Amino acid sequence: MKFKKSLGLLLSGVLTVGLLAACSSGTPSTSTDGNGSTDGKTVIKIATQSPLSGGSSVIGDAIKSGAQMKLDEEKAKFEALGFILQLEPYDDQGDPKKGVTNANLMGADESVYGIIGHYNSGVAIPSSEVYEKYNIAMVSPANTAVEVTERGLKTVNRIVARDDLQGPAGAEYAVNELGAKKIFVINDKTAYGVGISDTFTQAAKDLGAEIVGEGSVTIGEKDFNGVINQITTAKPDLVYFGGLYSEGGILIKQARDKGIDIPFMGGDGMDSSGLVDIAGDAVVNTYITSIAGDSNATESGKKFVADYKAKFNKDPESFSVYAYDSMGVFLKGLEDAINANGGKLPAKEDVVAAVRAVKDYEGALTTVSFDEKGDNVNAKVFIYSFEEASYPPVQVGEVGQ
Repeated sequence: MKFKKSLGLLLSGVLTVGLLAACSSGTPSTSTDGNGSTDGKTVIKIATQSPLSGGSSVIGDAIKSGAQMKLDEEKAKFEALGFILQLEPYDDQGDPKKGVTNANLMGADESVYGIIGHYNSGVAIPSSEVYEKYNIAMVSPANTAVEVTERGLKTVNRIVARDDLQGPAGAEYAVNELGAKKIFVINDKTAYGVGISDTFTQAAKDLGAEIVGEGSVTIGEKDFNGVINQITTAKPDLVYFGGLYSEGGILIKQARDKGIDIPFMGGDGMDSSGLVDIAGDAVVNTYITSIAGDSNATESGKKFVADYKAKFNKDPESFSVYAYDSMGVFLKGLEDAINANGGKLPAKEDVVAAVRAVKDYEGALTTVSFDEKGDNVNAKVFIYSFEEASYPPVQVGEVGQ
């Protein structure tokens, strides 16, 4: 696996917080004007599920806003076909139980045909069992846990790389580029955190590194003295954290305050401006792998950034463009299903099949072709270095499928 050295920019900023949408049950509805009369066009709802509140809300808002932007751009096309597109944003709070509750609300609403989400794999996995039951096509802009697409669910797709690519990419960079020989591994006990830590750990061992200690933290935890003391005792030359920026930022800051100045590394859960906001100057000498590339690397990506700023008066986050492209993939499948049904509203299972059949979709940043599991065969992993307390970090590597 070779690494291509180059400077790259991710996306920064925070995004507007979306409101929860109410759900209705019954057959697909028709849109109404202010007087309650219908215009004869059928409403098709596409939901988002992401944490719009809590510690991961920076990225959760990014997913909601990116999806909203693409849907707004496509509205006129679908109105000409006789359909009104509506976004239904849900706050899953990063909680599997809340995600499942929301998914059941979507299932009860016959107008919901698709879902863009989630951010947390631990929320996506149980929620997607519900989408499968109700034939709601899911396109994920962020979930990386291997299990997401390994269950044979026809409704579940993602446009980003899996942890069995991301974990080894991080391990190879840690061992071969940073010279790590003794590594301490920490996870946040979630499906994502455990999964990416496990794939990193096995790859690091295969490369000859010694895992000198392992620990875990809990989502929402604020005091990491226990695991920091374990790190101090183990004397590693690199710490790997499988978890999110909300805990990762605190862990790094508290470790630096205790005199631990070795490199920290993590996965895409650390890819947020929130990491810098929390860790401050302590973030220097931190490395992350991410499934999110640099939007400014392509002309279409640059246009996305400019349009996003104009629409929301804010900079996009790293996953904004992936939510935008995920919505684009879903709408391509929806349009194909409508055309195949003679311009009439297709059955949900036909939309599910059409989304899975998408090939060579050119998004603002991604090219998407799904395999039989719903994975994107074109997905990549990027390696970044925080060389100063600023976001985005510097791109130092890239790995393809």
